[in-house]
Amino acid sequence: MSSPLERASAASRQPAASETQRTIELGERTVAYVLRRSQRRTIGLSIDHRGLRVGAPPRAPLHEVESLLLRHGEWIGRKLDEWRARRPERLHAITDGLQLPFLGHTLTIRLALGGNRCLWNRHAGGTILSLCLRAPAEAPRVLERALRERARELFSERLAHYAPVLEVPQPRLSLTAARTRWGSCSARSGVRLNWRLLHFPLPVIDYVVVHELAHLREMNHSPRFWAIVAGACPDWQALRVELRVLGRTLPGLA
Repeated sequence: MSSPLERASAASRQPAASETQRTIELGERTVAYVLRRSQRRTIGLSIDHRGLRVGAPPRAPLHEVESLLLRHGEWIGRKLDEWRARRPERLHAITDGLQLPFLGHTLTIRLALGGNRCLWNRHAGGTILSLCLRAPAEAPRVLERALRERARELFSERLAHYAPVLEVPQPRLSLTAARTRWGSCSARSGVRLNWRLLHFPLPVIDYVVVHELAHLREMNHSPRFWAIVAGACPDWQALRVELRVLGRTLPGLA
């Protein structure tokens, strides 16, 4: 899908002179894009199943490219979300013995009869979650409720741990299920974290927690902001890449 901003001349259809992979901070999200320099006169944007692609003349300064991306950040985010929503999500039926990624280990789901209760059993090889169900159709709702409760408990612990490190008061926690945003922060409403982070290893979760807490000191993504993040999470760059990769593997459940 080409954007309304795409004003490519015939020259833009020639083979690319060069392509580079880059990232840019657009609001609360890090967006990867391919910058293609070719014999064209204007900077143009396109978004499809491959993600964001930017075409630019050979001599166009990078700051002009990024200025265009920043001006149209809302449009870019909306189109990326639309393409992601089109992808067929691989669904896992909730059956006895189903295994899911969980805090860097494996969560095994067991099904039993009961009053829609959950029983956690942690052991050396992983974690077992027993869903005691009135009917099999209740499994998705009961499982999500159990995971949300565990996420709230864990995220509260990590916020309590890192708030003193970053010298900020512990904020109020809310859970979200956004498809593409892992967290957000507001001085007024506190920190919102995606409960599905529970599928990722703890260091990745800690990076997101530190990232959002750092916004209580710097509501931007300036060098000062990243210095604050690095002070509490020295491996933040590697963890941010890992988060991006893991985000493409989230299990869908039916």
